[in-house]
Amino acid sequence: MLRRRLLLLCIAALAAAAVLTVAALWIAASGRGVDAIIQAGLVLGFGLTGTLTALWYVLDRNVARPIEGVAGALRTGRDPADTRWLGDLGPAATEAARARAESDRALADAIEDHAAETLREKAALEEILADFGAGAVMIDRRGRVVFYNASAARLLPGLGLDQPLDRHLQGAGIHAAEGRLAAGATATDLACLTHAGRHLSGRLRVMDAGRLLILRDALRQAPDRDRIEALRRHASSLVPMLDALDGPIPPQLAQAIRSEGRGLAAALRDLSTDAQATPNTARPSEIFAGVSTDALPDLRLRADADSMNALIVALAGRLPDAVARMRITAPDEVQVTIAGSGPPVAMDDLERWLRECPDPAQPDLDGAEILARHATGIWPEGAALVMPLQLAPEVGSDHGVTYDFALARRGAASDRLGDLTCVVFDTETTGLSTEDQIVQIAGLRIARGRLTGERFETLVNPGRPIPPGSTRIHGITDAMVADAPDLTAALGAFRHFCDDAVLIAHNAPFDMGFLRRAVPRTGARFDNTVLDTVAMSAMIWGVSADHSLDALTSRLGIAIPPDARHTAMGDSIATAEAFLRLIRALEGKGITRLEPLLAEARKHRRLVADANTQ
Repeated sequence: MLRRRLLLLCIAALAAAAVLTVAALWIAASGRGVDAIIQAGLVLGFGLTGTLTALWYVLDRNVARPIEGVAGALRTGRDPADTRWLGDLGPAATEAARARAESDRALADAIEDHAAETLREKAALEEILADFGAGAVMIDRRGRVVFYNASAARLLPGLGLDQPLDRHLQGAGIHAAEGRLAAGATATDLACLTHAGRHLSGRLRVMDAGRLLILRDALRQAPDRDRIEALRRHASSLVPMLDALDGPIPPQLAQAIRSEGRGLAAALRDLSTDAQATPNTARPSEIFAGVSTDALPDLRLRADADSMNALIVALAGRLPDAVARMRITAPDEVQVTIAGSGPPVAMDDLERWLRECPDPAQPDLDGAEILARHATGIWPEGAALVMPLQLAPEVGSDHGVTYDFALARRGAASDRLGDLTCVVFDTETTGLSTEDQIVQIAGLRIARGRLTGERFETLVNPGRPIPPGSTRIHGITDAMVADAPDLTAALGAFRHFCDDAVLIAHNAPFDMGFLRRAVPRTGARFDNTVLDTVAMSAMIWGVSADHSLDALTSRLGIAIPPDARHTAMGDSIATAEAFLRLIRALEGKGITRLEPLLAEARKHRRLVADANTQ
């Protein structure tokens, strides 16, 4: 079929050339002098040029472009696009792509079946380490992080895989401990400081792949003077207020008593944290099961669902028409309010209720002990009861453990695409001009060819109204960014998240332009190497293909949920998945390292500018 069509094209071109030649000869013969010959030459020249241009257009549209699509499909395991002109090559490429996809799926299924038991053991280990009270950090022989748990992330904000540990800890304590290990010790205690001046204590242990560092907050080893002073201050403030309670309580005094009472409860809770076991985590739907509630936010709370639910149900049963509400009052705390329609609750009644055991399955556990185990308290406010609960931190993966032990085996200077540490990111803005501002930024970390689970995402207050047209695209309103960090705070935190990773974006000049134009205002410089999935897509499917994010993900079989499209995190996830599949496809073209990829990308500057050019 393809040979026949090519033959017909050649015959048509020869026929057109013959007709043009005859026409040129006729013009030359019927005319006189040089003018007739020039006219004949022009007709023949322009005619042959038009014929060749038409022939090129047909071959490019129906042969060259489909061949590029077939090559990309074979490298990615996807069905090729329109191949009607390619004869048997089209069906053969489709069969080969499907065979490769089926082979990949079969291999993945076999690996998953083989590793099922290992995955279960890994999940159990993650659950154990996520609740491990101390911070655990493992570093390789180069001093770069290959493992950390949620406690370590709280002690060292911004901690990430493949980052140097000395970026978070001042070197003196670590270097002294390393000296003791070099002298023959297998483990040693140490004291160290974070760069923010926080005192930590811990233990450094030798491991085959590097070092394991266990960290604790040094100020949490015993009740400290500041917290004891906070207790004394709140208690002393309450005494004169209580002395004034001879008649009706003025509203200002009642508010001051509530404020000091809350401060006293917070100081007690902070002080008692050292002696309390860390509770489990639970969702509000588990804690408020069986209680009438207003709309509850989707959060994770540091609470035992069974005992706390029993207490809340018992207390709600004491109040007529009780309804439970919950609102966030601090970055790490929510306030639970159980409001009734009856008279104000007396403190004596509340104390009597707390001496009862709300859970028949735990008859030795009264309400006061449940509160103590959760390091919290409860007090009446009119006809309502108010109780603070701690939020569970959302750090790293769902289990609070982030690791890639294979990083420790990676070469120190490897520039293989599969070895790179990258941050895939995207921004949403008030518009497309150079005068517009960022309203959202999100990023995902990739290490050694896989997503680590580490994420960065924040709304940004642009300091100006968001145009309705932009809101229709990304869904971000002025109300959503009213309390968001400004550009300086947001880009400073993102700079910390990126470190020295390779940055990856789809149409990177657009996003990098916003980051670089903000340098004079924020001081956050992004001098990272940048890769663009638009250029990488052109390397696989050719410049003439559609390289929008929607087209790229469609070709690669990546689904973007409609509500995630045009959100910074949704587009970052799609771009990250596309990047991981593109680097596997590029291996088929012999592009396996960073510098050759950058050199190849520079060849496509007519399609997309080089984002590495400042």
